[in-house]
Amino acid sequence: MADARRGIVITVFSTASAVGKTLISINMAAELAKQGYRVCLVDMDLQFGDVCNYLQLQPQRTLTDAVTALETDKNSFAVQDFLTTYDRYDVPFGVMAAPLRLEEAYNIQTASVKEVLLQLQLRFDFVVIDTASMFSDINLTAMELSTIVTFLGIVDFIPTIKNMKSGHDSIREMGFDVNKIRMVLNRSNSKTRIDLQDVEQLLGSEFYHILPNDFGAAQRSIQTGCPLVLDSKATPLKTEMRNLVARYTNRPLEKAKEDSVSWFKKIFQ
Repeated sequence: MADARRGIVITVFSTASAVGKTLISINMAAELAKQGYRVCLVDMDLQFGDVCNYLQLQPQRTLTDAVTALETDKNSFAVQDFLTTYDRYDVPFGVMAAPLRLEEAYNIQTASVKEVLLQLQLRFDFVVIDTASMFSDINLTAMELSTIVTFLGIVDFIPTIKNMKSGHDSIREMGFDVNKIRMVLNRSNSKTRIDLQDVEQLLGSEFYHILPNDFGAAQRSIQTGCPLVLDSKATPLKTEMRNLVARYTNRPLEKAKEDSVSWFKKIFQ
Protein backbone atom coordinates (compact mmCIF):
# COMPACT_ATOMS: atom_id res chain seq x y z
CA MET A 1 0.00 0.00 0.00
CA ALA A 2 2.82 2.40 0.82
CA ASP A 3 4.15 2.16 -2.74
CA ALA A 4 0.79 2.41 -4.50
CA ARG A 5 -0.37 5.56 -6.19
CA ARG A 6 -2.71 7.50 -3.95
CA GLY A 7 -5.52 9.75 -5.05
CA ILE A 8 -5.83 13.42 -4.18
CA VAL A 9 -7.83 14.25 -1.05
CA ILE A 10 -9.84 17.48 -0.90
CA THR A 11 -11.37 18.26 2.48
CA VAL A 12 -14.07 20.91 2.79
CA PHE A 13 -13.98 22.45 6.26
CA SER A 14 -15.39 25.41 8.14
CA THR A 15 -15.61 26.64 11.70
CA ALA A 16 -19.18 27.82 11.14
CA SER A 17 -22.30 25.85 10.31
CA ALA A 18 -24.68 26.57 7.43
CA VAL A 19 -21.99 28.02 5.18
CA GLY A 20 -22.57 25.62 2.28
CA LYS A 21 -19.97 22.90 2.92
CA THR A 22 -22.17 20.04 1.76
CA LEU A 23 -23.36 21.82 -1.39
CA ILE A 24 -19.79 22.73 -2.33
CA SER A 25 -18.51 19.20 -1.59
CA ILE A 26 -21.20 17.61 -3.74
CA ASN A 27 -20.53 19.93 -6.64
CA MET A 28 -16.77 19.40 -6.42
CA ALA A 29 -17.28 15.65 -6.59
CA ALA A 30 -19.75 15.94 -9.47
CA GLU A 31 -17.53 18.28 -11.46
CA LEU A 32 -14.47 16.06 -11.02
CA ALA A 33 -16.52 13.02 -12.07
CA LYS A 34 -17.86 14.95 -15.05
CA GLN A 35 -14.27 15.51 -16.14
CA GLY A 36 -13.72 11.76 -16.14
CA TYR A 37 -11.93 11.29 -12.84
CA ARG A 38 -12.69 8.41 -10.48
CA VAL A 39 -14.27 10.19 -7.51
CA CYS A 40 -15.56 9.28 -4.07
CA LEU A 41 -17.43 11.71 -1.84
CA VAL A 42 -17.16 10.96 1.89
CA ASP A 43 -19.73 12.33 4.33
CA MET A 44 -17.78 12.79 7.55
CA ASP A 45 -20.33 14.90 9.32
CA LEU A 46 -20.92 11.84 11.43
CA GLN A 47 -23.86 13.11 13.47
CA PHE A 48 -25.78 15.23 10.98
CA GLY A 49 -24.46 14.33 7.52
CA ASP A 50 -26.69 15.49 4.68
CA VAL A 51 -24.88 14.33 1.54
CA CYS A 52 -27.31 11.50 0.81
CA ASN A 53 -30.29 13.72 1.59
CA TYR A 54 -29.05 16.33 -0.88
CA LEU A 55 -28.42 13.71 -3.56
CA GLN A 56 -31.66 11.83 -2.78
CA LEU A 57 -29.80 8.58 -2.14
CA GLN A 58 -30.87 5.76 0.14
CA PRO A 59 -27.65 4.03 1.19
CA GLN A 60 -27.73 0.37 2.17
CA ARG A 61 -24.32 0.65 3.84
CA THR A 62 -22.56 3.53 5.57
CA LEU A 63 -19.25 4.51 7.10
CA THR A 64 -20.36 2.69 10.24
CA ASP A 65 -20.61 -0.58 8.32
CA ALA A 66 -17.26 0.03 6.64
CA VAL A 67 -15.50 0.65 9.94
CA THR A 68 -17.12 -2.39 11.56
CA ALA A 69 -16.04 -4.66 8.69
CA LEU A 70 -12.53 -3.23 8.74
CA GLU A 71 -12.14 -3.81 12.46
CA THR A 72 -13.59 -7.32 12.19
CA ASP A 73 -11.38 -8.58 9.37
CA LYS A 74 -8.93 -6.14 7.81
CA ASN A 75 -7.53 -8.71 5.37
CA SER A 76 -10.86 -9.26 3.61
CA PHE A 77 -12.00 -5.64 3.82
CA ALA A 78 -13.00 -4.14 0.44
CA VAL A 79 -13.90 -0.48 0.78
CA GLN A 80 -15.87 -0.37 -2.50
CA ASP A 81 -18.44 -2.74 -0.99
CA PHE A 82 -19.63 0.05 1.30
CA LEU A 83 -20.22 2.78 -1.26
CA THR A 84 -23.46 4.06 -2.71
CA THR A 85 -23.34 5.06 -6.38
CA TYR A 86 -24.64 8.40 -7.56
CA ASP A 87 -25.19 8.37 -11.31
CA ARG A 88 -27.04 11.11 -13.11
CA TYR A 89 -26.54 12.32 -16.69
CA ASP A 90 -23.96 9.52 -17.03
CA VAL A 91 -21.74 11.15 -14.40
CA PRO A 92 -21.13 8.53 -11.70
CA PHE A 93 -19.26 8.86 -8.46
CA GLY A 94 -19.13 6.90 -5.22
CA VAL A 95 -20.56 8.11 -1.92
CA MET A 96 -19.49 6.92 1.52
CA ALA A 97 -22.60 7.72 3.52
CA ALA A 98 -22.58 9.08 7.06
CA PRO A 99 -24.02 6.93 9.88
CA LEU A 100 -27.79 6.63 9.76
CA ARG A 101 -28.24 6.79 13.55
CA LEU A 102 -26.83 9.40 15.88
CA GLU A 103 -25.51 6.91 18.41
CA GLU A 104 -23.37 5.21 15.76
CA ALA A 105 -21.23 8.31 15.41
CA TYR A 106 -19.87 7.96 18.95
CA ASN A 107 -18.48 4.48 18.28
CA ILE A 108 -16.39 5.35 15.21
CA GLN A 109 -12.67 5.42 15.92
CA THR A 110 -10.32 7.88 14.24
CA ALA A 111 -7.75 5.21 13.35
CA SER A 112 -10.40 3.19 11.51
CA VAL A 113 -11.63 6.22 9.57
CA LYS A 114 -8.05 6.97 8.56
CA GLU A 115 -7.64 3.45 7.22
CA VAL A 116 -10.89 3.74 5.24
CA LEU A 117 -9.67 7.00 3.69
CA LEU A 118 -6.31 5.43 2.81
CA GLN A 119 -8.13 2.56 1.12
CA LEU A 120 -10.27 5.01 -0.85
CA GLN A 121 -7.14 6.84 -2.00
CA LEU A 122 -5.94 3.63 -3.62
CA ARG A 123 -9.11 3.27 -5.70
CA PHE A 124 -10.00 6.81 -6.63
CA ASP A 125 -8.32 9.74 -8.33
CA PHE A 126 -10.05 12.16 -5.96
CA VAL A 127 -11.55 11.72 -2.51
CA VAL A 128 -13.72 14.69 -1.49
CA ILE A 129 -14.53 14.91 2.22
CA ASP A 130 -17.43 16.87 3.67
CA THR A 131 -16.81 17.55 7.37
CA ALA A 132 -18.60 18.75 10.47
CA SER A 133 -17.86 22.28 11.71
CA MET A 134 -15.45 21.39 14.51
CA PHE A 135 -11.82 20.63 15.24
CA SER A 136 -12.37 16.96 16.02
CA ASP A 137 -9.72 14.24 15.87
CA ILE A 138 -11.38 12.80 12.77
CA ASN A 139 -11.47 16.16 10.98
CA LEU A 140 -7.84 16.88 11.86
CA THR A 141 -6.87 13.46 10.51
CA ALA A 142 -8.69 14.20 7.27
CA MET A 143 -6.88 17.52 6.96
CA GLU A 144 -3.54 15.85 7.59
CA LEU A 145 -4.21 13.40 4.76
CA SER A 146 -5.48 16.14 2.46
CA THR A 147 -3.74 17.56 -0.56
CA ILE A 148 -6.06 20.57 -0.37
CA VAL A 149 -8.19 21.88 2.49
CA THR A 150 -10.99 24.14 1.31
CA PHE A 151 -11.62 26.41 4.29
CA LEU A 152 -15.08 27.75 3.53
CA GLY A 153 -16.40 30.97 5.02
CA ILE A 154 -19.10 33.58 4.59
CA VAL A 155 -19.11 37.25 5.46
CA ASP A 156 -22.47 37.92 7.05
CA PHE A 157 -22.24 38.47 10.81
CA ILE A 158 -19.42 39.40 13.18
CA PRO A 159 -19.58 36.06 15.11
CA THR A 160 -19.17 34.11 11.85
CA ILE A 161 -16.11 36.17 10.92
CA LYS A 162 -14.72 35.73 14.44
CA ASN A 163 -15.05 31.95 14.14
CA MET A 164 -13.43 32.02 10.72
CA LYS A 165 -10.43 33.96 12.04
CA SER A 166 -10.15 31.69 15.07
CA GLY A 167 -10.18 28.62 12.85
CA HIS A 168 -7.72 30.10 10.37
CA ASP A 169 -5.31 31.01 13.18
CA SER A 170 -5.69 27.58 14.77
CA ILE A 171 -4.82 25.79 11.54
CA ARG A 172 -1.65 27.84 11.28
CA GLU A 173 -0.73 27.21 14.92
CA MET A 174 -1.20 23.47 14.46
CA GLY A 175 1.54 23.49 11.87
CA PHE A 176 -0.47 22.59 8.79
CA ASP A 177 1.19 23.39 5.48
CA VAL A 178 -0.28 26.81 4.65
CA ASN A 179 0.09 26.08 0.93
CA LYS A 180 -2.66 23.46 1.05
CA ILE A 181 -5.15 25.67 2.92
CA ARG A 182 -7.41 27.48 0.43
CA MET A 183 -9.68 30.13 1.89
CA VAL A 184 -12.87 30.17 -0.17
CA LEU A 185 -15.62 32.74 0.34
CA ASN A 186 -19.19 31.60 -0.27
CA ARG A 187 -22.23 33.85 -0.83
CA SER A 188 -19.94 36.78 -1.60
CA ASN A 189 -22.62 39.18 -2.80
CA SER A 190 -25.14 38.55 -0.04
CA LYS A 191 -26.48 41.70 1.61
CA THR A 192 -24.05 42.84 4.26
CA ARG A 193 -22.34 46.02 5.34
CA ILE A 194 -19.09 44.22 6.08
CA ASP A 195 -16.32 45.07 3.63
CA LEU A 196 -14.50 42.09 2.12
CA GLN A 197 -11.12 43.80 2.25
CA ASP A 198 -11.54 44.41 5.98
CA VAL A 199 -12.17 40.70 6.49
CA GLU A 200 -9.09 39.73 4.46
CA GLN A 201 -7.01 42.18 6.47
CA LEU A 202 -8.33 40.66 9.69
CA LEU A 203 -7.52 37.15 8.50
CA GLY A 204 -4.12 38.16 7.21
CA SER A 205 -4.86 36.31 3.99
CA GLU A 206 -6.75 36.89 0.76
CA PHE A 207 -9.52 34.54 -0.31
CA TYR A 208 -8.30 32.00 -2.84
CA HIS A 209 -11.64 31.90 -4.63
CA ILE A 210 -14.98 33.67 -4.33
CA LEU A 211 -18.37 32.06 -4.93
CA PRO A 212 -21.42 34.26 -5.55
CA ASN A 213 -24.64 34.09 -3.58
CA ASP A 214 -27.43 32.28 -5.43
CA PHE A 215 -30.04 30.98 -3.03
CA GLY A 216 -32.47 30.04 -5.81
CA ALA A 217 -29.98 27.85 -7.67
CA ALA A 218 -28.80 26.19 -4.47
CA GLN A 219 -32.35 25.49 -3.34
CA ARG A 220 -33.27 24.03 -6.74
CA SER A 221 -30.24 21.76 -6.60
CA ILE A 222 -31.23 20.40 -3.19
CA GLN A 223 -34.88 19.95 -4.18
CA THR A 224 -34.02 18.01 -7.35
CA GLY A 225 -31.03 16.09 -6.00
CA CYS A 226 -28.99 17.30 -8.96
CA PRO A 227 -25.64 19.08 -8.42
CA LEU A 228 -25.54 22.52 -10.02
CA VAL A 229 -22.60 21.58 -12.22
CA LEU A 230 -24.74 18.88 -13.86
CA ASP A 231 -27.74 21.15 -14.37
CA SER A 232 -28.17 22.42 -17.92
CA LYS A 233 -29.08 25.87 -16.65
CA ALA A 234 -26.17 28.30 -16.54
CA THR A 235 -25.79 30.31 -13.33
CA PRO A 236 -22.90 32.39 -11.91
CA LEU A 237 -22.62 30.00 -8.96
CA LYS A 238 -22.32 26.99 -11.27
CA THR A 239 -19.65 28.75 -13.31
CA GLU A 240 -17.55 29.72 -10.29
CA MET A 241 -17.79 26.27 -8.72
CA ARG A 242 -16.52 24.78 -11.98
CA ASN A 243 -13.77 27.39 -12.08
CA LEU A 244 -12.73 26.50 -8.53
CA VAL A 245 -12.35 22.84 -9.47
CA ALA A 246 -10.44 23.85 -12.59
CA ARG A 247 -7.99 25.77 -10.40
CA TYR A 248 -7.54 22.71 -8.20
CA THR A 249 -6.91 20.36 -11.12
CA ASN A 250 -5.00 22.94 -13.17
CA ARG A 251 -6.93 21.81 -16.23
CA PRO A 252 -9.00 23.93 -18.62
CA LEU A 253 -12.64 22.90 -18.43
CA GLU A 254 -12.82 21.97 -22.12
CA LYS A 255 -10.22 19.22 -21.63
CA ALA A 256 -12.47 16.97 -19.59
CA LYS A 257 -12.19 13.25 -20.12
CA GLU A 258 -15.01 11.37 -21.82
CA ASP A 259 -14.64 7.91 -20.32
CA SER A 260 -15.89 8.49 -16.76
CA VAL A 261 -18.42 5.64 -16.87
CA SER A 262 -15.90 3.03 -17.95
CA TRP A 263 -13.41 4.22 -15.34
CA PHE A 264 -16.01 3.98 -12.61
CA LYS A 265 -17.08 0.49 -13.59
CA LYS A 266 -13.49 -0.69 -13.36
CA ILE A 267 -13.46 0.14 -9.65
CA PHE A 268 -16.02 -2.54 -8.91
CA GLN A 269 -14.60 -5.28 -11.13
